[in-house]
Amino acid sequence: MKVINKIIEKSKNLKNADAVTIAFLGDSVTQGCFECYLTETSLDTVFDERSSYSNRLKEILHILFPAVQINVINAGISGDNVHHGLERLEKDILRYSPDLTVISYGLNDSVNGLDNLENYAKSLSAIIGRLKERGSEVIFLTQNYMNDHTSCFLRDDLFVRLAKNFASVQNSGCLTAYFERAKQVCLENGVKVCDVHAVWKKLNDSGVNTTELLANKLNHPIREMHYYMAIKLIETMFEV
Repeated sequence: MKVINKIIEKSKNLKNADAVTIAFLGDSVTQGCFECYLTETSLDTVFDERSSYSNRLKEILHILFPAVQINVINAGISGDNVHHGLERLEKDILRYSPDLTVISYGLNDSVNGLDNLENYAKSLSAIIGRLKERGSEVIFLTQNYMNDHTSCFLRDDLFVRLAKNFASVQNSGCLTAYFERAKQVCLENGVKVCDVHAVWKKLNDSGVNTTELLANKLNHPIREMHYYMAIKLIETMFEV
């Protein structure tokens, strides 16, 4: 991808070559949300941006190109969906003129069911179009599985109810349908896909308890899986 060429150019000409900026647009997984817990008044989450895949990607790039400063914009917001991502695109992403933008939506969108699928595709296509118009390369990152059963580690009634709701979305194939539709949108718009959802499927089909690879046992992957996502994104960035 052009962003890798730009990083290489910067490594050869630190003083005069343009800076490199990579932006991330998505939901709680992008933001770096992990375990969830109850307070006296609400459900809250552990925020650990340093363990997020955007930060891990930056760390890997610094290993590969130690002299190059990579500017990373993490515009993930917990609970966000693709429609709101489109609304805040200018404010949170475009004003930074990123060289590459990684988009990752589907988990929250899919809970609205298949009736929302085409609206999801329309908003995703609009985001991609505006990014490309402004000169940003784009990668769409598919996401992890939700829980497919209620983990024995979930005790509170609220978490159990959430687990049952998410499992119904996961097991019905609704979440997979969203990512299949997203891949179609990307194909139509000439956008690369980093398909980690397919990896989760392979793990699950092989007998791995993927629910236990979720930090909150619902929808946030564990920190180690964020590192894996970063590696897969790096591989995608190096593709011609």
